[in-house]
Amino acid sequence: MQTKTTIAKIILAEPRGFCAGVNRAIEIVDIALRLYGTPLYVRHEIVHNHHVVNDFKNRGVIFVELLDEVPNNSRLIFSAHGTSPEVLERARARGLEFIDAVCPLVTKVHIEIDKAIKAGKKVIYIGHKGHQEVLGAMGYAQCEEDILLVETVDDVEVLIPELKDHALVVATQTTLSLDDTEKIVSKLKESFSDIEFPKSDDICYATQNRQDAVKELAKVSDYILIIGSENSSNTLRLLELARKLGKEAELVPNPDEYELSARLEGKVVGISSGASAPEFLVETLVAKLGTAQVEILNYKEEHVVFPLPAGLKGN
Repeated sequence: MQTKTTIAKIILAEPRGFCAGVNRAIEIVDIALRLYGTPLYVRHEIVHNHHVVNDFKNRGVIFVELLDEVPNNSRLIFSAHGTSPEVLERARARGLEFIDAVCPLVTKVHIEIDKAIKAGKKVIYIGHKGHQEVLGAMGYAQCEEDILLVETVDDVEVLIPELKDHALVVATQTTLSLDDTEKIVSKLKESFSDIEFPKSDDICYATQNRQDAVKELAKVSDYILIIGSENSSNTLRLLELARKLGKEAELVPNPDEYELSARLEGKVVGISSGASAPEFLVETLVAKLGTAQVEILNYKEEHVVFPLPAGLKGN
């Protein structure tokens, strides 16, 4: 007979879960469903959480990867991660009625990139190859040499001979770890003289707040559980951070399937969730962990709200 596992305490990081950009994107799809009904198409996952995506699928939303998959005379929503100008222009050329649910903080980065390229400068973009946000941002290049992606300090080393005489501008994927980008930024400052950095950090306020909250959580927890999907960049950064701080930590994509084990016996368990993970997943996981006392670690309050696109306001 298996011995029942007893957790000493559960501590919930605050802030956690949905950020303003995710709230806005989900609200856009909700309103569009109410106003226009189905079929309603969304290019790429609206946010990187399969629970959110599956809920919309169950309500009739059709998710596609390619613009060509969207029939003529259809309504389309572009995801929160940002879309390249070329794809947006093709949608306009086809006469598709679309709403761009891009996060305003991602738009800020796009504007910085576009301005730099039009000024004849080259952009060094710090991000993870293949991530949807990166693909959208890289799409602002007029030619391949306009934007150069770096993921590591070693990538910067490779670029030094090629770019040492160029005017450069740095932009960053919004969902990275500030601690990780700091090493790359230091190398860029050391290696190039004519280089311009964003006037304010490109890394999203919510990404940074959740990372800082996990740092505080690590001080008072024995074991950390991070709720979110495997393809969510900001969620994976939370997991990496917890482990770098010396804590045992695991990703929990599906709290309803989580099995309590002896490794949590007598431990203080900290919980946080990525910026695209709905709060009901936290509630599900807490219920799975038994009847341990639950405390809230209040790191910072967030009051950011992004306005809806003009055509959806008031609906």
